[in-house]
Amino acid sequence: MANMDDKEKKRSMYTLELTPEQMDKLQDLIESGQLGQWNPYTVNYSLFAYKAEKLNVVGYKSGKLVISGKRTEEFVQMTLEPQITGEVRLGYDEVNHPEWFELHAGCDESGKGDVFGPLIAACVIADGDMVREWLKAGIADSKKITDSKILKL
Repeated sequence: MANMDDKEKKRSMYTLELTPEQMDKLQDLIESGQLGQWNPYTVNYSLFAYKAEKLNVVGYKSGKLVISGKRTEEFVQMTLEPQITGEVRLGYDEVNHPEWFELHAGCDESGKGDVFGPLIAACVIADGDMVREWLKAGIADSKKITDSKILKL
């Protein structure tokens, strides 16, 4: 029997860029009622924001679309990809971003130094196996995940 830790975690947040036409098409689809009950809400800098059961969809003026909630994967695979983008991308990171899986290094810093406290710097060298494990665990840019998720990881 497979260990529960081995089971791939479902993605609870997904972000991508859409064209203005794709944003309009998605908003029209949501507002049409074809996708069930959605409730609009206000988000700063957004063109639209809707909540459904276990799912939030926010389209920003910048062109960024953020989908979050327990039904994220289902929405992306069953609605967004076939009806809006026409591209299958979720789950195909190695095909769409092969450079992520090559040996590479990255570094980042946090803090402001003397004025606002300590400056922290970190550097990581990663290969394909490491990146696959991180993606499986849900590790992503800290700006794309919640603080509570960061603590769990």
